[in-house]
Amino acid sequence: MPKDELKRGWEVEFSSAASKQKKKLPKTISIIILDLVEELEIYGPIQVEWPNFSSLKKDKRIPENAYHCHVKKGKPTYVACWRVIDKKIKILEIFYVGTHENAPY
Repeated sequence: MPKDELKRGWEVEFSSAASKQKKKLPKTISIIILDLVEELEIYGPIQVEWPNFSSLKKDKRIPENAYHCHVKKGKPTYVACWRVIDKKIKILEIFYVGTHENAPY
């Protein structure tokens, strides 16, 4: 088995909305989001080491198998929300990055 396949973890995609939101973030927050993406790729959707990590309850704005964490506390607090698209082939989608005030939960 090729070495790359042994290291293969989760594929992380941004929804089109989250991709647009990411472009508007301050640079320091964007760097933290990249750290989160790296950990999602390696360890998957369960990120208990990140502040305020929890699953989100499904409703009309929150898909099934969704999670969130704070990427920066304080004022404003920044959050990221993601969901499992396919557990078998390991695909996650980040569907929101931005301030807590505008978060979909």
